Amino acid sequence: MTSRIFKDDILEGQVALVTGGGTGIGAAITRELGHQGATVYIASRKPTNIEPAAKGLSEELGREVHAIRADIRDRDSVKACVAQILEEQGRLDILVNNGGGQFFAPAEMISPNGWDAVIATNLTGTWNMTRAVADGWMLKNGGRIINITMLTRRTFPGMTHSVAARSGVEAMTRTLSVEWARRGIRLNSVAPGFIASSGLASYPAGLAVIEQMIPQIPLKRPGTAEEVAWMVAFLAGPAGDYITGQTLTVDGGKELWGDYWPIPDPEDMPDLDIPKEPWDQ
Repeated sequence: MTSRIFKDDILEGQVALVTGGGTGIGAAITRELGHQGATVYIASRKPTNIEPAAKGLSEELGREVHAIRADIRDRDSVKACVAQILEEQGRLDILVNNGGGQFFAPAEMISPNGWDAVIATNLTGTWNMTRAVADGWMLKNGGRIINITMLTRRTFPGMTHSVAARSGVEAMTRTLSVEWARRGIRLNSVAPGFIASSGLASYPAGLAVIEQMIPQIPLKRPGTAEEVAWMVAFLAGPAGDYITGQTLTVDGGKELWGDYWPIPDPEDMPDLDIPKEPWDQ
């Protein structure tokens, strides 16, 4: 199996680390980078959560996908993860900060512990990984850092904690892109809209929201994890050489549309279809 839109060897010889790379968008990113020839590590706090994905992706790609432990909230764990990759591969060219977590809740229902956990995972965890990879390899050798965020430009009711954290990641991305430009590091964010991915299975409330939101997307369908992965791969490869500090939105026009310009629903409005990875079945 090969990439549908990129050359199979465009990332040959490069090493990538994808946090949360075993499900949903993360698995699609891992698959796409692997198709392009990269050696990919997928990280999780519990290796048992990603070992089936690493095995399944390895079989698909015909090359090994490595499962590695990293609790992105724990700086020592993150440093150990990066050190292991560098020991085994001698380089680390691409970091995709996809790992994170959140839950739907009105702001007044978010507990102090809930707030702290989401900020620690989505904002501080992204910083921990970014800093460890920069210190371990990229400040001396350059590289690509791509942060997966969310729609932050308007509002996201029910996600106050996560939208605050992801906005912080985007601001951090812009700032570091200037500071580290002379180091040869390109940093960008990719902001997915409503994506039908296997990761949604763990968010039952999220499924209901997406079903309600499909008519409010100009393209009248949710996105796919593969479409997000293509944007990440574009930024990770040579096509992204002159792009840094940007947030690229993959949302079918959702964030731009207001109610004052009606867009009729198609007669054959597609049903919401949530894919499953082979190792989840």
